[in-house]
Amino acid sequence: MFSKTSDPSSAPAAPAVPRPAAPGSNTARSVLGADLKITGEITSSGSVEVLGEIEGNITANGLLIGQEGRVKGSVTAHTVEVKGKFDGKVSCESFTLRASSEVKADVNAAALVIESGAHIEGRFTKPKV
Repeated sequence: MFSKTSDPSSAPAAPAVPRPAAPGSNTARSVLGADLKITGEITSSGSVEVLGEIEGNITANGLLIGQEGRVKGSVTAHTVEVKGKFDGKVSCESFTLRASSEVKADVNAAALVIESGAHIEGRFTKPKV
């Protein structure tokens, strides 16, 4: 927020210009840090990255559970990617399980990607058209 320069007459540095978002991506992204443990409901119109522990319902455009992240509850999102642990129910368009994931869930997804090494237990269904 504040900086100290060696030359008091020097001009302050220009503020960083935000990078434009990739076409079709949502610019709103919330990161829930590794030191957080949240119990309750999370709703976002953007994407949510979980590095800590969440117990409750999550509704978002996208959800990424980081390698050390844990989610227990119900998830509704357009895309879900799991690198950590997930226990509950999920309804999404695209569900991706990375090699490091541990999942116990009932999954309703149109597209499913499972990397070799992922641990899964549950039921997978496709949405009715």
